[in-house]
Amino acid sequence: MPLTRGDDYPIHQTPEPVAYSGTDRNFYDRYFFNGYGPDPDDGGEDFFAVAFGVYPHLNIADAAFTMVRGGVETALHASRWLGMERMDLRVGPIAVEVLEPLRRLKVTVEAPEHGLRAELVFEGRAFPVEEPRFTRRIGPRTFMDYTRMTQNGRYSGWVERDGERRSVDGFVGTRDRSWGVRPVGARDPQETPPPQPPQFFWLWSPCNFPSGGFFFHTNDDGEGRPWNRRAVWAPDGADEAGLRHIDQASVEIDWKSGTRHARRAVVRLTDAQGERRIVFEPTYEFYMLGLGYGHPKWGHGLAHGPLAVEREDLDLAAVDPRLPHHLHVQALSKVTYSDAAGRVQVGRGVLEQLALGPHAPSGFKDLLDFAP
Repeated sequence: MPLTRGDDYPIHQTPEPVAYSGTDRNFYDRYFFNGYGPDPDDGGEDFFAVAFGVYPHLNIADAAFTMVRGGVETALHASRWLGMERMDLRVGPIAVEVLEPLRRLKVTVEAPEHGLRAELVFEGRAFPVEEPRFTRRIGPRTFMDYTRMTQNGRYSGWVERDGERRSVDGFVGTRDRSWGVRPVGARDPQETPPPQPPQFFWLWSPCNFPSGGFFFHTNDDGEGRPWNRRAVWAPDGADEAGLRHIDQASVEIDWKSGTRHARRAVVRLTDAQGERRIVFEPTYEFYMLGLGYGHPKWGHGLAHGPLAVEREDLDLAAVDPRLPHHLHVQALSKVTYSDAAGRVQVGRGVLEQLALGPHAPSGFKDLLDFAP
């Protein structure tokens, strides 16, 4: 029974040591961060994102740091053997440090041989939002079963690529923590009968305004019925009781012709205060491939030996958005919030999108048909 540093913290989830996380080989534990300038008209195009994943039953940890500058998405991928030590939050040149739980975290990237360095301190603007538990099965098999908390915040620090260092002081963005079961590592070679065509529709749209943050996401089935949806307004400085949950929320998407990426999206909220609108106008797409999502080589939980690190550059103007591994994006967006009284706030956020298979409200009928 391997005792590790985690066993001295009150974080056990089973009767066993922390090294064991139940019995599902697809259990994972993940950190995510993104950041960008707060002003949609003068915030610049710089964008960064970080992912850090631990896969206890695969005995692997991996991480990625990605940034966009000058129309190029640069990714640093790293993977190592976990050694069953879940409290070691470093994979090669990428490290995460919890400075103050639920409030302040730090990310460090130190890879000068790959031309990438960063020091980023995230401070939450309000208490984290707990998203509804995500549980989805394909027949009798669990496809996903996880919990996530999401938090908007502000950054201090700097990012450096190929010797050009820029401050991120005043940047805003989002971080999340999720844990549970989702497909990771090598794909299971035995599918569950009878065969079912893939379908997954996902929007996630945390955004930052001067007075607070807005959170909306939806998972829809092929008919467009949400099986997991949530909308929350988080005023600056709010504690858990100060988060304002909105029960009635809907979304309309105008898709770019020939793609499954949004040209524009409108979220409508209805409650006792009346109807409010949040309009997303994307500037450009950041490809989640850079963080390992759907990556043919650097997919989450894949084995690369004791330690492997690699840089990858992607010319955004040359990307074919119709390729399956380019479907999953976060679109950096100008976001306009109009309340029931006509008051308007303008901010910035991301519109994360992954639309695979049918989605009736969007007009998608097959695995990979595209908007007309």
